Amino acid sequence: MIRRFSVLILLLALGIIFANLFIGYTPDTELNQTARYYAEHTASDIGATNIVTAIIVTYRGLDTLGEVTVLFLTAAIIGLVLSQGNKPSSSLQRQLPASGELLTTGSRLLVPLILLLGAYVFVNGHLTPGGGFQGGAIIASAALLLLLTDPLYRFSRRLITIIESISGLFFIGLGILGILLAGGFLDSRVLPTGELGSLFSAGLIPIIYSFVGLKVGAEFTSMLGNLAETEKS
Repeated sequence: MIRRFSVLILLLALGIIFANLFIGYTPDTELNQTARYYAEHTASDIGATNIVTAIIVTYRGLDTLGEVTVLFLTAAIIGLVLSQGNKPSSSLQRQLPASGELLTTGSRLLVPLILLLGAYVFVNGHLTPGGGFQGGAIIASAALLLLLTDPLYRFSRRLITIIESISGLFFIGLGILGILLAGGFLDSRVLPTGELGSLFSAGLIPIIYSFVGLKVGAEFTSMLGNLAETEKS
């Protein structure tokens, strides 16, 4: 009874808080100074038609570095915690159901297309909605499809580690290059901004997002592999 009463009081308090926020909400009629600068100067400064990409990669590059670091730490912690799991026994392997012909055939067709779509998303992140994080997640979905098709499938840990490490090193290296040759960390103007709207534009942004996409895809794939191995232990 006391627990239900406490929950009711909590819900009532949250309701009052959100009601006050809703009643007192007044939408902004114009952009603030920072947002106005981004909206008016991104195309001319960075050469990217996707303003969100320019903000994430260039204007707030240190934030992006923090996000990538958090994702790396998450993948590392999951691998560390689940590394104690035992390998599936032969008896367990016999109990795992075989995938249907439709799923097996479909995965052979879809996995290459998913990988191609992921690469397209992060390479064109400066032109269209998307980028390294979204493209990396799409690439990891191909790994998930492989696991659904074959529950005993094993990813090469060495290959994943190499891809993740090299991508991270190049990401940091390009950031430092921006400090040395341009205006700051991850400043994409190390290369010419090019023609607005073309594939080879926005300076280093397509290259930076390519490494971010590979890094994110490798980290998500590592997590999926660790979780799959633990589930079958």
